[in-house]
Amino acid sequence: MKHRKLHTLHRVAKKQNGHPPLVFVHGGYIHAGCWDVNFLPHFSKLGYNCHAINLSGHGASAGREDLDSYDLDHYAADVAQVVAELPVPPVLIGHSMGAAVVQRYMEKGKAAAVIMMSPVPTTGLTACTIQLNNRQPDYLAEAARAVRGRYTEKTSRIMREVYFSPDVTHEQFESFKPLVQPESRTVVSELMALAWRLPIRRPKIPALVMGGELDALFPSNLLYFTATGWNAETCVIPGAGHMIMMEPQWTAAATKIDDWLNRRLGLEHSAAT
Repeated sequence: MKHRKLHTLHRVAKKQNGHPPLVFVHGGYIHAGCWDVNFLPHFSKLGYNCHAINLSGHGASAGREDLDSYDLDHYAADVAQVVAELPVPPVLIGHSMGAAVVQRYMEKGKAAAVIMMSPVPTTGLTACTIQLNNRQPDYLAEAARAVRGRYTEKTSRIMREVYFSPDVTHEQFESFKPLVQPESRTVVSELMALAWRLPIRRPKIPALVMGGELDALFPSNLLYFTATGWNAETCVIPGAGHMIMMEPQWTAAATKIDDWLNRRLGLEHSAAT
C-alpha cells in the first residue's frame, strides 16, 4: 500500500496501565478536531493512548485537491496505515461516516474492539436524507454554506438544530463551526446506496453501537439494525444529538465507553485525574 501523508492527533496516556490504544475516526464533512475538544484529553487521562485520524483530504492530511476521488476503501486504507504503526491492535471508535469506515476496515483488518457512534444506518443515507429534508427543507442549501465557511444566522440555526441537541451551548456550537469542511462526493454516493453492498467479513469481536436520543440525522431507533449485524450492545445517550462527543452529554458517553471497555476487555478501571 502506498504510504499516505496523514495527519493524526496523538494524545499520550497520562498514566500507563496497559489499556489498548484508541483510534478515533471522524464523520463526514468534518475533521479530527471534533475528538480533541473533549474525548482525546479525557481518555488520555484515563490511561489510553489516543490517535484521531484526519482521513485523506481532511484537516491537515494531504489530498484535499483529490477529495472527490476517494471512496470508503481509500478511507479504510487510511485507518489500516495508522493501525499498522501501533504496537497492539487498537479499539476503533468511528462516528457517523467514520463508523462506516471502521466497518469497511474490519473486512480485512484487526482490532481489539469496535465502537460505532451515531452510525450511518444499514439502509444508507437516502431515506434519512429525505426525512430530514421534509423537516428542514433548507438544510442542504445551508449545509453547503457551512462547508464553505459562509455562516449566516439561518445557517447557524439549521446546523445547530440538525447536528446538536437543544441543550448545546453557544460555545460548544461555535467550536463545531470551524471543523466543517467538504466531503468526498464518491463516498457520499456510496453511503447513499449502503444497503446494496453486503460486508465481506464481520469478525466476532466486542462491539458497541451508540447513538443520541435526539439525533436528527440518524434516529436512535435505527441503531438496532447496525448492532444486529455485529451482535453488538446498544446504548442510547439521553438528551444527546448527533455530535455526541461535542454535546453537553459527552461525559455520559465517555463514561459508558470506558465502563464498557473495562468490562468487555477486562481492563483495570481507573478514574481521570
